[in-house]
Amino acid sequence: MTCLNRPTSLFHRSDHSLLVPPSAITSGFSQILHQSSSRSSAIRSIPQMSSPVPSSTVSTVTISYPELKDPTADISDQIERGFGPNGLGILSISEVPGYTLLRRNLLHLAPRLASLPEEVKQEIEDPHSRYNIGWSHGKEKLESGKLDMLKGSFYANPIHDVPTNELSLVKRYPSYCGPNIWPRAALPELEHAFKALGKLILEVGLLLAYHCDRYVSNGFKMHEDGSLQQVLLRSRCHKGRLLYYFPAHQCTSTDDRESMSSWCGWHTDHGSLTGLTCGMFTRDGMELPCPDSAAGLYVKTRSGQIVKVIYGEDEIAYQIGETTEILSRGQLCATPHCVQAPKGEAASGVERSTFALFMQPDWDEKLIFPELINIHEFITPNGSISFGDYTEKVLDKYYDLNA
Repeated sequence: MTCLNRPTSLFHRSDHSLLVPPSAITSGFSQILHQSSSRSSAIRSIPQMSSPVPSSTVSTVTISYPELKDPTADISDQIERGFGPNGLGILSISEVPGYTLLRRNLLHLAPRLASLPEEVKQEIEDPHSRYNIGWSHGKEKLESGKLDMLKGSFYANPIHDVPTNELSLVKRYPSYCGPNIWPRAALPELEHAFKALGKLILEVGLLLAYHCDRYVSNGFKMHEDGSLQQVLLRSRCHKGRLLYYFPAHQCTSTDDRESMSSWCGWHTDHGSLTGLTCGMFTRDGMELPCPDSAAGLYVKTRSGQIVKVIYGEDEIAYQIGETTEILSRGQLCATPHCVQAPKGEAASGVERSTFALFMQPDWDEKLIFPELINIHEFITPNGSISFGDYTEKVLDKYYDLNA
C-alpha cells in the first residue's frame, strides 16, 4: 500500500477543542461519553490480492499501559515504528488493568451465540442496517465477490444503545443511528460483557489517540479541532463486532479453504482506529492453542511483503484505519490485512472468536478533500463528504443493496 505523502484532507467541525491529556480521560471517561449522544463496523475489502508464502512472522511494537497513560511520556518512536510510513499499521498495548478477564468473558460467548437456534438469531437481525446491527451471517461479500459463510458477527454500539432519536437520521444512516438489538432472553450475559470490553478498548484507544496526535504534530501543525482524539471523543459512531469463525472444514469451496484469506478476506479498515483482541481458539467449548502455526493475522507491508503478525493474548492490538491516514496526511498509515484459518487434521472442529472495536468519526463529521486522491479503490471527489455518507458508499459496494 502506498501512503499519502502530501497534505490531503482534514476533518472539520465548528467546535474548537484541544487535546485531552490521558489523565483526564482515565478519570472522567464515563462522564465524557455520557455527554455525547453507531456505526459501522463495516470493513472495506480491497481487490483480490496475491497471497505469496509469508517469509516471516513479526511481533507488534508494544507499548505498556503505564507509559500510555502518562501524558508526558515520549512514545513517538513506538508510534512511528507501529503506525508510521514504514510500520505495519498495527501495534499493541500491554498491562491494561482488567482486560484479560473482560476478553475471556466475552469471547467465550461467541460460540454460544453462533449456536443459538436459527429462529432466535433471526430475531436479532436488522436487515434495514444491512445486517450491521445485531446478528449477521452470510451477508457480507468477500474479496472474490462471494458471500462470506465462514464468519458470523454480532454488531452493537457499546456506548449508546440509542445513538439518536431523529428518525430522519435513522433512515439516512441506519447502520450508525439504529438502536442496538440484544438477545436478552436467549443470552442475557452478552450485553454486559460486550459493553464492558468495548468501553475499555475505547478508553485505551483514546489514550493512544492522544499520543498519535502528539506524534503527528511533530510533522505539521494540525488544526486543533481536527485531532484524532477529539474526533473520537465526540463521536456517537463507535461500533463493536464480536466475530465467530466457523470451523474451516464447513467451507464448501476448496479454493476458499486453501486461501491465505480463508477466514477473513483482504481488507483495510475504513474508520479511524480499530481495537482488536487476540483470537481465542476452541473446540467443543474448550479453549486450546492454535493447531496450525501458519494460521492467524496477516498484513501486507509497505514494500508488498506478506507477513504474519502476532501479539500476546493479554494485549490489545490497534490498527490504523483509512480515515486516520487521511486526517494525519499520511503520517499514520492503514494496512491491508486478512485472517488465515488453520489447516490439517488437528484443525478439525476448531473455531475462532475475537472482538473488534471500530473507533470512528461521528456520522456528520466532514471529511475535507482539497485534491483528487485515491484511497485504495475509492476515488474521492474534490470537496467534502460526511463520514456517514462515506460509509454508506462502502456498504453499497460490499453488501447487497436489497439484503
